[in-house]
Amino acid sequence: MGQRETKLTELGYPIDQATPEGDLVSALSIDGSTIYASGQVPFEVDQLVSKGKVPSEVSLEDATQAAALCAANVLRAVYRELGSLDRVDRVLRITGYVNSDTDFTDQHLVINGASQLVRDVFGEQGRHARTAFGTAQLPLGSSVEVEMILKKTTS
Repeated sequence: MGQRETKLTELGYPIDQATPEGDLVSALSIDGSTIYASGQVPFEVDQLVSKGKVPSEVSLEDATQAAALCAANVLRAVYRELGSLDRVDRVLRITGYVNSDTDFTDQHLVINGASQLVRDVFGEQGRHARTAFGTAQLPLGSSVEVEMILKKTTS
């Protein structure tokens, strides 16, 4: 296990707990050195662990942790496909979606959970562009969803 996988595991996200892939879409699409990761919701293996509107049903703190879990699930999918997170040169972009109450405006704070996890795992190569959206609903009633674009090493 590489340094990045070890760090992810130390942060409480074992690398081998990947979520199952769907039948119609892939978890990743790779074009040259660009990795497009499908959105991931906060699943622990096969159980959705954060469901509902932020902040009325899911607290800001819990949603932030759910965003970190979503990011971990993206990284687990990358690991499953590439065999090592060391094959990622850097994280280019994170897009986060928050199942928000109509007056909630702190989506950026929720998605900080994903950004912080990526920085913790990748260091400076985890510095990325980002957008955080509030939405009326997300798949399965999830509180948050995160997708990423990453750059693969050329070797």
